[in-house]
Amino acid sequence: MCAHILVAEDDDMQAKLIHRLLLQEGHTAVVVHDGRAAIDEAKSRTPDLVVLDLMLPKVDGLGVCRVLRQDGDIPVLMLTARSTEDDMLLGLELGADDYMTKPYSPRELLARIRTVLRRTLRPAEDSPVLRAGGITVDPARHKVTCDGSEVPCTPGEFAILHAMTAEPDRVFSRRQLLQLTRGHDRASTERAIDVHVMNLRKKIEPDPRRPVRLLTVFGVGYKLTGQPT
Repeated sequence: MCAHILVAEDDDMQAKLIHRLLLQEGHTAVVVHDGRAAIDEAKSRTPDLVVLDLMLPKVDGLGVCRVLRQDGDIPVLMLTARSTEDDMLLGLELGADDYMTKPYSPRELLARIRTVLRRTLRPAEDSPVLRAGGITVDPARHKVTCDGSEVPCTPGEFAILHAMTAEPDRVFSRRQLLQLTRGHDRASTERAIDVHVMNLRKKIEPDPRRPVRLLTVFGVGYKLTGQPT
């Protein structure tokens, strides 16, 4: 699975390491060292994935992520030396699909990249269009509609809706959704699912504060109702 990957990292040694690893995996990669260059490069040639350092000069990683999300649903793997949960959740709220803290192992970085690419580049021509509760998910076109209106979704959000629409009214635990969206099952990152759900409710609920589609099952997880609202 070859992909074109944009690496935005201001640490030259880290950037060279990531670039070398990606080339060894058979990908093409472009490296930039500040946020403004990352935005310009992404607009010039849309990458299949952005590996994005949080602490970039000119425009920081959060600012870059905001712009990328305004322009489309490019997958984003965010890197940072910060390790607090608040930083992780903020990055996910802005649309990052995964989050790694430094120092990280090269093997884990490549594993995370493979997980995102498998989800976003997997051929979907034979996948059926799914419908539940006013939500339509078209895997072949990576398209979600809600009551006939298109809903922009990050790859992580799309993975959640795809799984839930395939099995309406099934209750998914946070751990199950985490495995679907990020390929990891560490309990310390399960709160990330709450952020994805919060973002989805803003997009598909008439009133996100009183959800009628994407429901919380207290003590268990979440479900997508199969009944139209």
